[in-house]
Amino acid sequence: MIVKPQISNNVCRTSHPLGCKKEVENQINYVKSKSKVNANIKNALILGASGGYGLASRIVLAYGLNANTMGVSFERAASEEKTATPGWYNNNAFSEFAKRDGLKEKTIVGDAFLESSKENIIKEAKEFFGGKIDILIYSLATGIRKDEKENITYRSTLKPVGQKYKGIGVDFMKEELINVEIDPATEEDIKATVKVMGGDDWRLWIEDLIKADMLSENALTIAYSYIGPEITKAIYRDGTIGKAKDDLENTALELDKMMQEKLKGHAYVSVAKAVVTRASAVIPAMPLYISILFKIMKDKGIHEGCIEQMYRQFNEKLFSGKGAILDEKHRLRLDDWELRDDVQKEVLESWNKVKDNESLKANADLNQFRDEYLHLHGFGFNDINYDADVQI
Repeated sequence: MIVKPQISNNVCRTSHPLGCKKEVENQINYVKSKSKVNANIKNALILGASGGYGLASRIVLAYGLNANTMGVSFERAASEEKTATPGWYNNNAFSEFAKRDGLKEKTIVGDAFLESSKENIIKEAKEFFGGKIDILIYSLATGIRKDEKENITYRSTLKPVGQKYKGIGVDFMKEELINVEIDPATEEDIKATVKVMGGDDWRLWIEDLIKADMLSENALTIAYSYIGPEITKAIYRDGTIGKAKDDLENTALELDKMMQEKLKGHAYVSVAKAVVTRASAVIPAMPLYISILFKIMKDKGIHEGCIEQMYRQFNEKLFSGKGAILDEKHRLRLDDWELRDDVQKEVLESWNKVKDNESLKANADLNQFRDEYLHLHGFGFNDINYDADVQI
């Protein structure tokens, strides 16, 4: 099949296997170019390992710490008419490179929310690792979760809380401003979003792993969150997603206490910087904010993507030899450069200058956003012939 990007409303419905492989290879090469992380992590289980921070964590753990990695993700294979999801190709690429480089890895495709999946994954982990898990990365990103005890399927929503959201967004493919209006969330919307994206399932995973005696002494677990600036607060941190992130961070405190008592271990939430992901591309205001942010952070020489942040997380925040470097709320902070006063001052100045499509191009780096979004799906690499047939 000749595979081209099919994008509408900031959603891409195709992915290119060779391009996805290239993106994974680029991340691996970045970590290979860095010094090894000084940490005693032998076995790592990554839930949500096929993209974003989960994939980047797996690459750093494997190539930066020489850890054995088991990755779990819920991805779709290709059919006669459709390409696979990017994560499917990412998983295949990681496995291929890891085997080539003599690293021990296993990848499981399955719904990590289901109890039957948990049981199967823990059983597979016992056989694969031949020992206990030193770190669990929880990086599941999804819009739907079935609570089997309640027999209810919950769907997350992207809505403001308390009042209607009115703001500007951007179609980054057309480079055009768009007006955005979203009605406020109901209590059911909030509850469902917290159920899907909060800390409930993370807690269940830790409880099941402790019950199965699969976490080592001093084991760690990390989940990922985002705070962001005032500009995005109404739709993100003060919205339904923010309620879920609050729950996730509260869960981290509970899990940390539990793991200290039982294992002398720790649970952390890592607050990451804004990056281009398949999710951030469809959150109103985020593509515009990220495009402005990238321009400013690149000018200052402090721009990072997922892989750069994850290497810094393990090398400087977790295993620097000084103990974990946390904020007053017990969180790892990878957004420290994004939220610097000088950065946010310039972001706000540029944001306020965006009035029309002309001023949009002058103040936001839409090319960078678009390039990174295309790369997520395997497109936009100069050394790949996108007019050639490819085996999907």
